[in-house]
This record gives sequence, structure tokens and C-alpha cells, in this order.
Amino acid sequence: MELEAFSGAATVALASTIIFMLIAKTWNVVSRTISSSPSFSDRIMHEAAQRFREELDRISSSQSTYLSGVLVFLTLFAAAYVLQAKHLFNGYPLWQLYLQLGFLILVAIYAAYCLVKTFVAKYQMKFLRDANVAIGHQLQQMSVAGTRVFHDVATSAGIIDHVIISQKGLYAINVIARRSHKRAHARLNDNRIEYSNKKTDGSIVSIAAKTIRLQKEFRDLLGHNVRVRSVIAVPGWDVGEQSSDNHLLVNERTIAMLLGWKDSSDHLMNEDVAALQTELTSRCARG
Repeated sequence: MELEAFSGAATVALASTIIFMLIAKTWNVVSRTISSSPSFSDRIMHEAAQRFREELDRISSSQSTYLSGVLVFLTLFAAAYVLQAKHLFNGYPLWQLYLQLGFLILVAIYAAYCLVKTFVAKYQMKFLRDANVAIGHQLQQMSVAGTRVFHDVATSAGIIDHVIISQKGLYAINVIARRSHKRAHARLNDNRIEYSNKKTDGSIVSIAAKTIRLQKEFRDLLGHNVRVRSVIAVPGWDVGEQSSDNHLLVNERTIAMLLGWKDSSDHLMNEDVAALQTELTSRCARG
């Protein structure tokens, strides 16, 4: 029967593919564990969008594993079909063959779902990475003597995308990456970002929490109050009016204006700047 031939070939191919996937997944985990710490890790700092780069590498690895699994299944299925694998199911009742076929279809649907999921995740992660890299590179161009930019700065309230430490002030820059359309614009209204496509973003609450936490950690380190100004970057969007003094809304073209957002109370002593830069150097090392 043709159903016996199909079930036999699919069973052989599926069993072999599962073994292949287990080996590949195990190797991916072992490989990431072995190479998780780079050489000279205490001297290598986080780059712009470091966590997004690493997540994109992980997704790309999973995607390659799933695509390889599909290729292995198709190759083994064709070979088993030609080599008459139907003998594996000779004499089996028809209902068992249909049950086996249903199971194979469910596995195929799940595999297709996992593969599509990796494509969608990779598409979204590439956009997040590029948005953060664009902002990070613009910040690097603004660096002058005594000013340093740190990326992916961890706090107890979450990760801040970029932090600037200089004698003239402290800035926490968080990136909100949303795909824009032609002539798209965004504006800051109290604790919300309003977009021209009628959508709003309430993530300012979490951004404010991270900025306040960083400010508290700096205060505990220095022994006196300091102000960390919150900057929100929306790459690809034109920035309109804003009615909040708590945050500055910019894009990748206007981010340089943050250097003008300061007053005399923001200035720091040289020893304070040195202490904060030393702390973030340690915190942002790859080791």
C-alpha cells in the first residue's frame, strides 16, 4: 500500500531527524557555554546593542538548526521511500497507519511553526539591533575628552541602552524601536509617547524606573545626590513638541541636542566623573 510506504519512510526520516536535532541543539548549548567569555574579557566592553547582537546570534543558530532539520528529513524520507521502508508497517491495521500519519502531520505543523517563529523573531531582533546601533554610533561621535559612553548598562530595575558620563552631566538614553511610515512623527505627552499612526507607548514608566534606579546607585557610590537626565530615542520618527521636562525625546538625527539639555547643577567634579566611569567600566566589561 502507498500509505505503508509513506508511513515507513516518514517514520525513519522523523526518528533520524529527531536524533539529529537533539545532537545539534546540545552542541549549540555547549558551544555557547564554551565561548561565552571572550579572551581579554576584563578589557572588552559592551558594544552598542550588545544584548541584541547576542540574541540575534542565538536566533540565527536556532534557525539554521531548524532548516538543517528540514533538509535532513526530506533527504532521509526520499531515501527511505526509494529503499522500500514500507516493510516496517506490513500487516499493521489501517487505523494505526492513519494514526501514525496524523502524528507525523502534527509534528510537521509544529516544526513549521517553530521555523516561522524564528524568521519573525529574527526580523524583529534585527530591527532592534539596528535601531540601537544607530543611536550608539551617534553617541560615540559626540564623545570628547572627559566624556565616555557606555552601552547596555545593567541596573537592578533593568538594562539602560546607553549612558553618558561627563563633567557636564549624566544622561541615560533608552531606545524605543518602532517601525515608522513615511512622514511619521512622535511627540511626548506627559508619560506617554504619541505616534502619528494613532498608537501610544507607555513604556516611559519602566524607563523612568531604570533612570531613577541608576541615579540612586550613583548617589550611593558618590555619597551625594546627582541628577541623571532621561533621554528617549525613537529612531526613524520625526520628533514633535513635548510637554515634559522629565524626559527629552530625540531621534538618530537630533540626538546631539541632549548636550544642550543641562544646567549648572548638573556639573560634576573630576573625581566624581572618574569614580562613575570606573564603576561602569567594571559593570559593562564582557567578563
